[in-house]
Amino acid sequence: MNKLIRQTHRWLSIAFTAGVLGYIIVMTQGQPPYWVGLFALIPLILLLVSGLYLFVLPYVRRART
Repeated sequence: MNKLIRQTHRWLSIAFTAGVLGYIIVMTQGQPPYWVGLFALIPLILLLVSGLYLFVLPYVRRART
């Protein structure tokens, strides 16, 4: 399960980077629509959740022992 979470976290970071780069490209052409910013925001929220899980994981393991 942890391996899956780590791999998902890595792929989400790639999706977030692509979303930010896409948003920057669209911004150079003028004011982008509101929904274009969501392409970067959705992976960011998922990165937050998976990152917090990975951050807390060592402390939970230590507390169990």
